[in-house]
Amino acid sequence: LKLFERNRLKKDSSSDFVKRRRPVHLTYSMEEEADFNWEEYLEETGATAAPHTAFKHVDISLQSSFQPGMKLEVANKSSPDTYWVATIVTTCGQLLLLRFSGYGDDRKADFWCDVMTAELHPVGWCTQNNKTLQPPEAIKEKYSDWTDFLIQDLTGSRTAPANLLEGALRGKNTVDLIVEGSVMEVRDLTDPYLYWAARVAQNIGGRLRLRHVGIQDDTHDTWLFYLDVRLRPLGWAQENRLSLEPPAELRGLKSALEWQEALEAVRSEAQQNPLPLEVFKDHADLTKHSFRTGMKLEMVSPSEPFHICPVSVTQVYNEHYFQVTVDDLTPEATPLSLVCHSESPGILPVQWCLKNGIGLERPRGYQSQDFDWADYLKQSWTEAAPDACFPDAWQSRGFVKDMWLEAVNPVSPTEVCVAQITQVRGRLLWLRLEGLPKSVPECIVDVESMDIFPVGWCETNAYLLTPPLKPVCKYPRIFLSHTHTHTHTQLAPPQPVETIPLDLCEPVAMDTANGRYCCSRIYVNHRCFSGPYLNKGRIAELPQAVGPGKCTLVLKEVLSMLINAAYKPGRVLRELQDVEEQHWDCHEETLKAKYKGKTYRSSIRIVRLAEQIPDFCRRVCVKLQCCPNLFSPVQVTGQCPESCSMQTKTKYSERMCVWLLYLCVHVWKLSKPFGGEESLEAKPTRRRKKRKAIFVQKKRRSSAVDYTPAGSPQVECSEAECRLVLERNPLEWSVEDVVTFITSTDCAALANIFQEQDIDGQALLLLTLPTVQECMELKLGPAIKLCHQIERVKVAFYAQYAN
Repeated sequence: LKLFERNRLKKDSSSDFVKRRRPVHLTYSMEEEADFNWEEYLEETGATAAPHTAFKHVDISLQSSFQPGMKLEVANKSSPDTYWVATIVTTCGQLLLLRFSGYGDDRKADFWCDVMTAELHPVGWCTQNNKTLQPPEAIKEKYSDWTDFLIQDLTGSRTAPANLLEGALRGKNTVDLIVEGSVMEVRDLTDPYLYWAARVAQNIGGRLRLRHVGIQDDTHDTWLFYLDVRLRPLGWAQENRLSLEPPAELRGLKSALEWQEALEAVRSEAQQNPLPLEVFKDHADLTKHSFRTGMKLEMVSPSEPFHICPVSVTQVYNEHYFQVTVDDLTPEATPLSLVCHSESPGILPVQWCLKNGIGLERPRGYQSQDFDWADYLKQSWTEAAPDACFPDAWQSRGFVKDMWLEAVNPVSPTEVCVAQITQVRGRLLWLRLEGLPKSVPECIVDVESMDIFPVGWCETNAYLLTPPLKPVCKYPRIFLSHTHTHTHTQLAPPQPVETIPLDLCEPVAMDTANGRYCCSRIYVNHRCFSGPYLNKGRIAELPQAVGPGKCTLVLKEVLSMLINAAYKPGRVLRELQDVEEQHWDCHEETLKAKYKGKTYRSSIRIVRLAEQIPDFCRRVCVKLQCCPNLFSPVQVTGQCPESCSMQTKTKYSERMCVWLLYLCVHVWKLSKPFGGEESLEAKPTRRRKKRKAIFVQKKRRSSAVDYTPAGSPQVECSEAECRLVLERNPLEWSVEDVVTFITSTDCAALANIFQEQDIDGQALLLLTLPTVQECMELKLGPAIKLCHQIERVKVAFYAQYAN
């Protein structure tokens, strides 16, 4: 997501009006794609996402490059100078569960190791490097002749690839092995015996943008998923005595000599950095077909996937491939042909459309208005392909009408759009693509298509998703002014922005052209003290000013920016709930905060009148314990008159209490700064009664910084209370011990995952945040909480048992 945001900002930097964040404008348009959030969209519309398990190609792409049953050589724990052969039992991200050869089906000695840190080698490494192969002490006496045992055990087995155990590709998933510049061979669309080399220009989660060797521009680029049967490793055509020539539509662009020179150059380059063959290990084996020349069938149009049309088998190449051609009865017809196999997506038996109530596109040149298959077969002296040729014509893979997903735009394959399933018929889906400027008919895709993806796929792979179009708001836009050296360009209406030298700070006159309900700019004074709630770095990234515009819109934008700049956005949202004065003319707005993967909403009262804005801004700053000038109609150009930069957070909280008492003594009691019900005379040792929170807040650990106003009751957590003391070495924990520990923490709901994954103490100590997120499929918030508990175990282990 950071990479996506960085690229978007680079794209927008050509404008002098620098847009730091998408919520800059309070109108909605196509430009707000960065704001689209699937979780919020599904929640607001009540829609359902298509299940992730329905996308088999995506599921395969997330699997590890290591496969159960692979052999490798591992250092013995008891004797680090010796090694022994081990078998991969299962994988979990970059973690491998191994079992030494000789243990048979005994699981007691299984152990986890991290590919990135453990000493792992392919079979044969010890022999090449004169290292000793020796079985573990526990089974040393099990066999008298270990050499004979190894010969039998390794016969017919597969060793873990050396390039996945060392070097730049160590521990990478299959998709990550395909890097930009990798070369492979691509089969021609119309000839199964014709291939040509292509270079990977882009890899988006396994979806490859391929550029034919010899072509420099991207005009003829092809998008294919890495599991597509058209893709083969470099050298495949030569090994199988197939033709290696550029596609027919590209041959005229260069001479035969130039094409050959380009091919030789890329072959020489690929020898230096070959593409690992593990990339193609998951390619499906094609089954034999039973089609014959002249057979008729129905097929989703290959040129316009918006309707289904009759096609004919015009050539059978071999037991795997055959050619179909779209029926066209006009004299000037140009044949539109495609190579298919028995499992090609979109091919259907005759009468499929009739049985499913779907309209069938009549062949061009067909005389009758009503198309009838029986008459058509009789007139053409052909036969229909039997249903046995289509083994999976009716499976829907769990897709249901009105589910949502992400799909490639067939008109522009570079674009991936938000899509809704409008109907499901057998193995075909009708999709309505959202967010397109021009209306596009519902496209038809097969459930096995590799051009559809689950919700969140683009976000995961940092690829731009075209979101649904949003209605344009009737309110006027508000503008953000940015740093001092830029000439400010505004969208509407154009008004020049001038930076007037001020002595310390000087109020800026309100713009009263549009009445009392419009205000001038509200400045974000980045040098002022940000307080304990707001992140100073995020504050520095905010625009210099917001406005002019309608008061409620300007203030809503400012408050949204402050919430997003907080350490804990939900906490700031809660603090903003009671900033209203009784005499203010307020309007209620709903603000959102995202924290630990969850979204929280609360209604905030915002002033409507321009003359009340200074008091409102100051009141909010006091509430957030920051400098009163952090954001206000006042622009601070030099040192803040409050001298806030000279204060520490602890001392500053004392000054905040003075401001608080001065401004709010009749409305807000000092003894209940967070909305409690205690009186001013409450005992300082008594716990304050908390208001019902609008978010889930984790218990705060002790800190050297005092974030609480002076005189407020405090609840402290000592260091001894937070430290974990282990009764037994976690390296000796069984799976049950790990489950027991997790159950005792605030992550008890996740304990069953540890049971299912057979994670013992050794595996627990190897877990990291990326591994937990990837293998346990947790959101960021729960994953961080779980890793916090794991880190407590690690710290206790190092303190008690590491020596």
